[in-house]
Amino acid sequence: MPQTAAKAALRVHQLRKTYKDVVAVDGLDLEVRPAECFGLLGPNGAGKTTTIEICEGLTAADSGEVEVLGLHWPSDAAALRQRLGIQLQETQLSEKLTVLETVRLFRSFFQQGPGALAVIGLVQLEEKAKSRVGNLSGGQKQRLALACALVGNPDFLFLDEPTTGLDPQARRQLWELIEQFKLAGRTILLTTHYMDEAERLCDRVAIMDHGKVIALGTPRELIASVCADHLVEFSAGAGPHALDLAALSAIEGIREVHRENGSVRMQVTELHRAVPALLAELGRQSVSLTELRTHSATLEDVFVTLTGRHLRDE
Repeated sequence: MPQTAAKAALRVHQLRKTYKDVVAVDGLDLEVRPAECFGLLGPNGAGKTTTIEICEGLTAADSGEVEVLGLHWPSDAAALRQRLGIQLQETQLSEKLTVLETVRLFRSFFQQGPGALAVIGLVQLEEKAKSRVGNLSGGQKQRLALACALVGNPDFLFLDEPTTGLDPQARRQLWELIEQFKLAGRTILLTTHYMDEAERLCDRVAIMDHGKVIALGTPRELIASVCADHLVEFSAGAGPHALDLAALSAIEGIREVHRENGSVRMQVTELHRAVPALLAELGRQSVSLTELRTHSATLEDVFVTLTGRHLRDE
């Protein structure tokens, strides 16, 4: 086995999974390093959940190889289950059990790990220990699901969209818990639709589309390699002449121009020079500006540039 493969916490090689006529995962290669938080990003239907479920041992691949912590499914299934923590996209827990009973139940599945009360404290649910699961809020249920994933003191944590549907405060509380786990030297594979989440938590990210990885690197590396430093979007009122996009493309500092949802979107390298030149060109074309927005390039901008789709597109 190559040296890089031996050092990988997760190695996926030529993974393929097909459902009827849909290729969910198409010859995927992926490697996650020990003690890193690795983000798997992409639109709905890109193959993220199928990939993570195969890595978790919940779904069988049609072909390819998956190695987790140097072990393989199914030959090392018992050993792997003792070393993995899994939070599914939708965790269904018995609503009649209390928080403490639920965590104790999950703790009984593992040979080692902290006590149930210690894990409940870790996810800040002490005051809800005796409350039934059915009475918890959405954020509290997500924290309980994370507690169930942590109760075996895992070496590798799988988190499939752990903060979807949570309010901003609940999301940030979960971020802090994930960061604590990461600081302890554990490995995390995270799927998410929130780009601010990926940029804050992930050391590296892979963007998937149609079952393949289309971009891989640190968040800053991807942004630098695919997008200009800034994005400018504007809407213009009806003018005496049609908007000349070719003339906008010729402006120094503007790298790419295209129409999107009734507005114009541009990649810009030198914002302080490009915006005044843009305004001057619109004036020359007798086009009135109705709205102007600028922002630094993000991972979502990377994805739109690569695929033409937003991460939240169905």
